[in-house]
Amino acid sequence: MTAPEGRGAVLLGIETSCDETGVGLVRVGADGPELLGQAVASSQDEHARFGGVVPEIASRAHLEAMVPTVRAAFARAGLEPRDVDAIAVTAGPGLAGALLVGVAAAKAYAAAWDVPLFGVNHLAGHVAADTLEHGPLPTPALALLVSGGHTQLLRVDDLAGSITEIGTTIDDAAGEAYDKVARLLGLSYPGGPVIDRLAGDGDPAAIRFPRGLTGPQDPAYDFSFSGLKTAVARYIEQAERDGRVVDVPDVCASFQEAVVDVLTAKTVRAAVELGIGTVVVAGGVAANGRLRALAQQRCAAAGLTLRVPRPGLCTDNGAMIAAVGAAVLAAGGVPSGPALTGNPGLPVATVLVP
Repeated sequence: MTAPEGRGAVLLGIETSCDETGVGLVRVGADGPELLGQAVASSQDEHARFGGVVPEIASRAHLEAMVPTVRAAFARAGLEPRDVDAIAVTAGPGLAGALLVGVAAAKAYAAAWDVPLFGVNHLAGHVAADTLEHGPLPTPALALLVSGGHTQLLRVDDLAGSITEIGTTIDDAAGEAYDKVARLLGLSYPGGPVIDRLAGDGDPAAIRFPRGLTGPQDPAYDFSFSGLKTAVARYIEQAERDGRVVDVPDVCASFQEAVVDVLTAKTVRAAVELGIGTVVVAGGVAANGRLRALAQQRCAAAGLTLRVPRPGLCTDNGAMIAAVGAAVLAAGGVPSGPALTGNPGLPVATVLVP
């Protein structure tokens, strides 16, 4: 596939792995992918009363939002369908029904516009989002991917097809822990933004919550947040038994400090031990203010270069999928076949789905 002379290829990215319908348009360039325009429709409010994402509701919301979101992205980019040279779509991991909506839509658009289709990995997309802001990613790089469903350390040798997991959570992801602690405190869903906001009024040293998997015999690069969530629950229960008022900002600040302390300490340790000089923090939790600040502090102290995309590129969006599609296209990746479908358990090592 060759773009018209005088410009790089334009990719349309479609993301429907969870509760955001994301559509983005990027142009492939020598200095990395250029974001031309994007739109995101979230069904988050529809899930709030359930305290988490309901797959059936998410799938229906994607169906309703797909066409309007595509039109909005084109309008913001000042482009038309005839300007698109290829389409990239999230093929996994994610919710089965939600993935199928996005893949079906992408197949339809690719057929109607007669352009190649690339089914790509959602997790690789989060890492690729950084290239929309900071340009090509030096390799190797170490990515801390931290979101509602994933907490992983990834060695990135090639965004188009060489990503290796070197650490992961053995239970709750960091984002899940935020949501569960928010529920314990009677706060709204999703828990991440509200806990981050309330933590600003609290003392992060008020309560010494445990740091999971940080003992000398524990896996160096793996994570665990289930015990931390349980410790918060026990603290609240004990305070109520003692007749004490729970200081919510202090609990939020102390819980958050425990999370980001472990995330940043293990990331820096991995980068130093593996001899990797560039660290990328990606995923929805990368929008967290305290995580960004502590990562910057610790990376600077260790002589590491830190790259974190702006908050609007951290959460699920179509631009990040177009960005990983751009990397695949530039590497000469073969378009996905007609049998492409969603894979809820797609491993991060599989960047391009045949």
